[in-house]
Amino acid sequence: MSNYFKHKMRGKSPGEIIGMILVGGVFLTGLAILFGFIIMWLWNWLMPMIFGLTTLTFWEAVGVFILFKILLGGCNFGGDSSSKKSKSKKDKECKGEFSKWKHYDDFWKEEGNKAFEAYKERISSNQETND
Repeated sequence: MSNYFKHKMRGKSPGEIIGMILVGGVFLTGLAILFGFIIMWLWNWLMPMIFGLTTLTFWEAVGVFILFKILLGGCNFGGDSSSKKSKSKKDKECKGEFSKWKHYDDFWKEEGNKAFEAYKERISSNQETND
């Protein structure tokens, strides 16, 4: 996983990385607030009329969301779960192939530029014969 992170963050300044983290945090906070308001709105629209229950405040709606997430969705904090055990063989193969990326830079330095130049020559010669 560290190779993937290094590959994605190559050429980015520390300011850009901090900016991405801050934007991600603001996005997640906004998403959490949106979920709270959606649950509050749906509850207050449906539950009092159908079941005669009281209305909820925003924080109560967030608490209900967290409670249902724990009860119905579980709290998979990286532990072993049945969904992880049931991954297909293809998923496992894809993870295994990621380790080959550590050789990508060496390959591109040795063979990639030559192959690209040969491709450009082949394309330009095809265009000249077609003209």
